[in-house]
Amino acid sequence: MRYQNKYNGILLTELQELRSFLYTIPVFSIMLFIVLLFTSCNPQPKATGPKYSDVPSSQTIPVYHFAVHPLHNPTKLTETYQPLMDYLNEKLKTAQLTLEPSIDYANFEEKYTKRGPDFLLPNPWQTIQAMKLGYSVIAMAGRPDDFKGIFIVRRDNDIRHPSDLKGKAVSYPAPTALAACIMPQYFLHKQGIDINADIENKYVGSQESSIMNVYLGKTVAGATWPPPWRAFQKNFPVEAAQMKVIWETEPLINNSVMVRNDVPADVSGLVQKFLLELYEIPEGKMILSDIETARFLPANNNDYGIVKTYIERFEKEVRKVETK
Repeated sequence: MRYQNKYNGILLTELQELRSFLYTIPVFSIMLFIVLLFTSCNPQPKATGPKYSDVPSSQTIPVYHFAVHPLHNPTKLTETYQPLMDYLNEKLKTAQLTLEPSIDYANFEEKYTKRGPDFLLPNPWQTIQAMKLGYSVIAMAGRPDDFKGIFIVRRDNDIRHPSDLKGKAVSYPAPTALAACIMPQYFLHKQGIDINADIENKYVGSQESSIMNVYLGKTVAGATWPPPWRAFQKNFPVEAAQMKVIWETEPLINNSVMVRNDVPADVSGLVQKFLLELYEIPEGKMILSDIETARFLPANNNDYGIVKTYIERFEKEVRKVETK
């Protein structure tokens, strides 16, 4: 009983001291302590209001694929055409273009046949085919007089006349390459060469391959067209010096720029505008020089009607173009 009274006495004393201490603490401090205790246990969510910026969020910018037919191998084509994509992307702001190279002509043609790319830079024959699949022309890539076939030969061979090709091999990028195959074959046809019997036609995949086959002696002549030949002379001057242009065809119409019919009109309209204006600014002139194109010109589907007439005549007199 003595122990219990002692314990109760101590406890009572401690309680009295605690009460005295609490009386000395301001009421405001106690309330603040309680608020902090509850807010630390239950943190409030951060405000999620709208965020403002001059540039749209990258997650909201639509991306459009721009496929260029294989003027070069994929690595070289990317190196050559990426500056054009960068320029267009900088100007567009609310849309982005991504460059899509192809390993060869068949790969490129398969892509637009499936309506994959949003934008195309095809040759004129491919332009006619893509029209049937819902693509429309918005510009022409280069002057019409620069679109012609040329034959490259080594300077040390004995080829002088088209008849000298009989029994020998000639290289081309692809059977559907208009300037670099169809037009050269039609040239030979008009010179009295039966291209289906008199020569061996080797379709080697790209413009550079057609030229290199000549340099390496795998073919006695190679067909290409002026832009890849100019690029080859700049990039491989030693090899190019050992070759020369021996014949060229009449010009036709240059490559097109096309857009798929479900791309928003405001996007395709801006791409068209910036392409047509490219030659007016120093940066644009440098880009055009790198892609061996004088300028982009206004054009539409109707301008390519002459290609359809040309192909019909070629198929009637020489061979079918489609090989699938």
